[in-house]
Amino acid sequence: MMQPTQSLPVISINTLPVTTYREFTASVEGTKNIDIRPQVEGYLEKIYVDEGAHVKKGQLLFKINEQPFREQLNNANASVLSAKAARESAEINVNKLTPLVQNNVISDVQLKTADAAFNVAKANVAQAEATVNTAQINLGYTSITAAVDGYIGRIPYKTGSLVGKNETEALTVLSEVKNVYAYFSLSEPEFIEFKNQMAGNTIEDKIKQLPPVELVLADKSIYPEKGKVEIVEGQFNKTIGAINFRAIFPNAQGLLRSGNTGKIRLARRIENSIVVPQEATFELQDKIFVFTLTDSNKVSATPITVSGRSGNYYLVTKGLQSGEKIVFTGLDRLRDGIVIIPQPISMDSILKARPL
Repeated sequence: MMQPTQSLPVISINTLPVTTYREFTASVEGTKNIDIRPQVEGYLEKIYVDEGAHVKKGQLLFKINEQPFREQLNNANASVLSAKAARESAEINVNKLTPLVQNNVISDVQLKTADAAFNVAKANVAQAEATVNTAQINLGYTSITAAVDGYIGRIPYKTGSLVGKNETEALTVLSEVKNVYAYFSLSEPEFIEFKNQMAGNTIEDKIKQLPPVELVLADKSIYPEKGKVEIVEGQFNKTIGAINFRAIFPNAQGLLRSGNTGKIRLARRIENSIVVPQEATFELQDKIFVFTLTDSNKVSATPITVSGRSGNYYLVTKGLQSGEKIVFTGLDRLRDGIVIIPQPISMDSILKARPL
């Protein structure tokens, strides 16, 4: 017994402008991650900030016990006074001997000896003053301030800890996050595709042509500010077979911190793409098919090549041409060569219900 001819919805395929997105795993870092390290050795006397605090440039963070360095400064100042007194005494001796030599009362050897002693005394003053400068610098190093605006990281030391510039671990890490970098990688095939698709003679020119990118956060939400791809490394990482890119995002509200993860979403605009709803396709042996409609209303299983997705739609590069008709739904009831009664449906109505 022959089954009745089925009435099934049919759509006409057209080319449309489409924006597609590709996502790449990314890690976020502050534009500056500064190790805060002491320049002198001493006991940590005071910690003025807590982990995670936001600080301003120049704000006091840590205080090292300054007493030994103040004593060094006092000793250096005393040495300057002693050296200046010795210099004055040597100068007086030179002034006393000069007229005696001029009047041939004494030999000029005595005056030369006095001049040499005076020069040594002047050098001793300069050396003592340099020691004072060094002592002042070391005393200043006991107050450790923020080099930039940013957020304080973990503080591994406690008050009373002995710290110094030779310690392996920093006092903390200060992250400047007014802007942040998001690092992501492209595999070698993806990088070749990028070079082939983007206009420009050099990689730098191609990067400039990239549209602003989005950052998809770990909770799948979209970071409200868009970023710009700035730089690419000069060579592939042989271990992972990928090359790193970097995008910069404004972060005035401090919503992003160093260590955040997410995905970079890179948009690509295609002005004329054949778009097919996913429900109008079926898979067979790892290939994607549609049922195209012939002039005699027979259906034919046609393989298509898909280059990407946009929402609930496939972007087709091979297998279909603009103007061809395909069956929209009811594919599970079809087989190759069956005649149907087409019920035309506007592609515009589908797109209106489910935009690209």
